[in-house]
Amino acid sequence: MSKTLHLLPVDPLQQHLSAASNELIYLSESLPENLARQLSVSLINPIPDTALIYHNHRVGRDQCCSAVVQSISNAPVDTVWSVVRRFDNPHAYKCFLRSCEIVCGDGVDVGSLREVQVISGLPAASSTERLDILDDERRVIGFSVLGGEHRLSNYRSITTLHPAEDGKGTVVVESYVVDVPVGNSREETCDFVDTIVRCNLQSLAKLTQRMTKNFSNTLL
Repeated sequence: MSKTLHLLPVDPLQQHLSAASNELIYLSESLPENLARQLSVSLINPIPDTALIYHNHRVGRDQCCSAVVQSISNAPVDTVWSVVRRFDNPHAYKCFLRSCEIVCGDGVDVGSLREVQVISGLPAASSTERLDILDDERRVIGFSVLGGEHRLSNYRSITTLHPAEDGKGTVVVESYVVDVPVGNSREETCDFVDTIVRCNLQSLAKLTQRMTKNFSNTLL
């Protein structure tokens, strides 16, 4: 099950909506640190403070910020991380990407660049992206969009992985900040990006659950 948390320009004193089910939590744009704090209190599986700091984004006047949380049952965190950490192979689970090519670096060192091609039917064609962080010990990966044919300017994303309390599953948290395109509202921008992120994480869940099942079958 996935949850979505939005960071939108509302009264800081406004009561937060419930995090139950797929409801949205609205937070003040002037208080981006609340996104990480709300992640901490809204999940069944608590996220360590050392990981929450990565989801604190600086949000500009014409930007929006959001986070999507995906619980993956029966897929160990190491299995999920083996897929997510591949900066050179995002299309393994990101279903709206057609291909990826590393154009600078090795895809592991910070500063590596990739050129991804988007499937037809979306309002985008390609994206040039920079690896900002890859931490195997803490299971953190982040990238920023530098250019390309799309409308998501100054997009920055952080993904962290955490073992579920039962030790058999994984909790994935992906947060981002992005410019709001001219002619669109923050709500429209977050809804669009959240849909893409949610689809990607659901695809990741199916892939890694299948990988775990296939591996278990080889042991029988």
